Amino acid sequence: MKDIVNDKYKYSELTGKIIGCAMEVHKILGCGFQEVIYQRALEEEFVIQNVPAQREFEMKIFYKEKIVGTRRVDFFIRDTISVEIKALTKLEDVHLTQAINYLEAYNLEIGLLINFGSKSLEYKRIINPKFDPNKCYTSIKSNKSDKSDKSEV
Repeated sequence: MKDIVNDKYKYSELTGKIIGCAMEVHKILGCGFQEVIYQRALEEEFVIQNVPAQREFEMKIFYKEKIVGTRRVDFFIRDTISVEIKALTKLEDVHLTQAINYLEAYNLEIGLLINFGSKSLEYKRIINPKFDPNKCYTSIKSNKSDKSDKSEV
């Protein structure tokens, strides 16, 4: 895990732990399943590794400080990090652009894009260049409680 933790990245220890959980899931399941299978397995690994994660967390999307809709992020970790997962043979630039756009719309500083669909796990740490700590879009809401109780799979 030492190679996925790098102090030059903000929240590196936490993102490293998330990536480590994803690596464990990929090591056991390999590639070839639908995204929802990896999402469920990753949720279980988060519980095992004591990573407080909220699955399918509904977040408001803002345009010029007005709510224009909502979208569910695959996982929201410690009210800080957005985790988007994919199950594609290869990540394309459009997936990275989409993940950056989500961070900007949510005004979140850090996100992860994780792809389980390739032979080796792919992951990208994403930093929102437009993050504004003075804009509090904490009108983020969840229709589901913290999933660490495993009540819904």
